[in-house]
Amino acid sequence: MLCFRDDRTGSLVELTLDPSVPLRVCVDGASCGAEFGLRAARMLLVADVLVRIAELSGLQVVTVLATAGPPPAALGPAVAALGLYPLAVAGSAGEAGALLGGRPHVRVAASGAGRGDELLIGVGPADDLTPDGRAAQPGAYGGPAGDPLALRLALLRCPYRQAVKLTEAALAEAEDTVSRWRRAVAKWAAEPSRPIPAATARGISAAFDNDLDTAAALDVLVNLEPDGEVPAGAKFETFAFADRVLGLELVREIGR
Repeated sequence: MLCFRDDRTGSLVELTLDPSVPLRVCVDGASCGAEFGLRAARMLLVADVLVRIAELSGLQVVTVLATAGPPPAALGPAVAALGLYPLAVAGSAGEAGALLGGRPHVRVAASGAGRGDELLIGVGPADDLTPDGRAAQPGAYGGPAGDPLALRLALLRCPYRQAVKLTEAALAEAEDTVSRWRRAVAKWAAEPSRPIPAATARGISAAFDNDLDTAAALDVLVNLEPDGEVPAGAKFETFAFADRVLGLELVREIGR
């Protein structure tokens, strides 16, 4: 069962919905202020993870970004660069409700940004400490070699409630990891398929279902990669499954 911390109460709550009812998610862009920056992009990423996990659980999801005005120019580049699912944009709470088809079930906002009646996921700040401000530039999201999904991985490595500081070294390491994993997945794909080990599957699912814990899910992959006792085909299935939520395009090197 998908659980996450409700910032209104500080307690974990189970998200229980009839599968026939779409999960309505509102990303409160106005909680970041007028500027669409790295924190807003992180909020969209957290919502994207929530959507992917909910869909794995058999739920339909509708997502809307609520802004205080016209869609920010940086929105399109951020969505494309970070591999986010497309979403509708509303300029007011009323418009958001109309696009969602009702009041939101979950609101994703900057942490400490007030309280509402719906479940609240509060996202911590993200600071760009790179020398050239690479991580915060809409047209230059990514690592030193230009892979934008390096930023996605760097953000996923930190629990969403905590502040994250992005350095050039952190982005470079994330970029190296994404590249290495894609090569490994392509190599493993050539071997006979094997089922995901039961304990590994439980670990990944438990991480995703426990407060959207992508950091714990990534730890499972880090430990699995060098494990000589796990068949290559099982590693392939594991990484491909986890990537349905992580969204790092780990299978894109297959056949190249």
